[in-house]
Amino acid sequence: MKKILFLGDIVGSHGCRFVKSVIYDIKKKHGIDIVIANGENSADGNGITPLSADMLFGFADIITTGNHCFRRKEVYPLLESSDRIIRPANYPEDAPGKGYCIYDMGSSQLAVINLIGVIYTDQADNPFSAADRILSELRGRLNAPNILVDLHAETTSEKKALGQYLAGRVTAVIGTHTHVQTADETILPGGTAYITDAGMCGAELSVLGVRSDIVIKRMCSHIPEKFTESDNPAFLNGVVTEYDEKTGKALSISRLVIR
Repeated sequence: MKKILFLGDIVGSHGCRFVKSVIYDIKKKHGIDIVIANGENSADGNGITPLSADMLFGFADIITTGNHCFRRKEVYPLLESSDRIIRPANYPEDAPGKGYCIYDMGSSQLAVINLIGVIYTDQADNPFSAADRILSELRGRLNAPNILVDLHAETTSEKKALGQYLAGRVTAVIGTHTHVQTADETILPGGTAYITDAGMCGAELSVLGVRSDIVIKRMCSHIPEKFTESDNPAFLNGVVTEYDEKTGKALSISRLVIR
C-alpha cells in the first residue's frame, strides 16, 4: 500500500513557509510516500517562478499547476527541463512544459496528469479527450495503473463529471483552483478517490490568500488593485489517499486541515 499527500493550491511564500514548517510531522504521522503540491500561485503576486518552485521542491516530489502556470516567463525553461513540474496537458502542444509525468517510487511508479477545465477558465482542449489520449499513451508504460489527476477547474459540475468519467480508470481525481476545500471526498465505483477541491495552503483569514481589504476595495469600486498576499496566520488544506500499488485502486481518501 502507498499513501499520497496532495496539497491544495499553495499561495505565496507565506504558504510555502507554513507547509515546510509542518510537513515533516504530517509525513511521519500519516506514513506518506509521496507529496504532490499545486504550485501555480506559489510566487508572490501569483504564478510560479524558479524561486517558488525551489521552495516547493523543499517538501514536494511533484508540482502541478493551472491557469497561472505561464504568467511568469522566467519559469518557462524550468517547465521544459524538469520532469517533476507539469502544466495542464490540454493546453496547446507547443506550450512550454509537459502535461504529465511518471514518478519512480522504487517498488512501483505513479503517473501524475494535470488538466484544466474549460468552463469559465482559459480556452483549452477538451479535458475529457485529453485524458483519454494520455491514458492511451500510458498504457504499457506503467507497471501498474497508478495514476493521479489534478483537475484545475472552476465549476463543481465539470469536476464531478470528469471524476465519474475517469472512475475505475485512475487512482485519484483531485480538484484544485477554487481554494476552498470541499466536503465530498469519496471512493468512486471502480476504486477511484475523488474530491472536488483540495483547498489551499496560505493565509486563512484572506480572500483566496490575498489581503481581504484589497479584494473588498476592488469589488466595491470595480477599480483594479494590485493583489498582495495576506500575512495572516496560515493553514494547510490537502488530502491523503491510500491505494494498492499493485492494482492502482484507491482504498481511502481523507481531508487534511492543519492550522
